[in-house]
Amino acid sequence: MRDLYSNIGAVLALSPAVKTAAGVGPVIDTHGFNRVAFVVNTGAIAGSGDFGVKVQESDTTTSGDFTDAPAGVVQSNAPATLAADSAYKLGYHGFKRYVRLALTTAGGTSIAAGAVAVLSDAAQRPVA
Repeated sequence: MRDLYSNIGAVLALSPAVKTAAGVGPVIDTHGFNRVAFVVNTGAIAGSGDFGVKVQESDTTTSGDFTDAPAGVVQSNAPATLAADSAYKLGYHGFKRYVRLALTTAGGTSIAAGAVAVLSDAAQRPVA
C-alpha cells in the first residue's frame, strides 16, 4: 500500500490570521505536480464579515498577470460567503503553472482564515 504522506506536497496558501480586508495568498508553483487542491479553514467572524475565496491562475509569478480561474477549471464546495468555523476545498484542474488563492470581501469587519495547497500526482516520488 502506498502512503499518502510520501505522495503529496503541502504549501502554505493563505497565512492563518484574522483577515480584515481582501488579499491574495502566496504564489503556488505546480511544477512537478499534475494536481492541486486547496483546503481553506475559517474561525470566528466579527461584525457580519462577508468574505469569500477564489482561485487565481497565471503563466508567470508577476502579481498583475494573475486572473480569476474560469469556473470550468475549479471545483469548490465553498459558498459565496464563508461561514465561521468551517472547512472548504477548492480543486484546480487548469493548465497554468502558477496558482494562488484570493480572499474577497463584500463587507463586515473580519474573519479568521487560513489555507493550505495540497499538490499531488508528483512526477517524482517520494515527495520530500
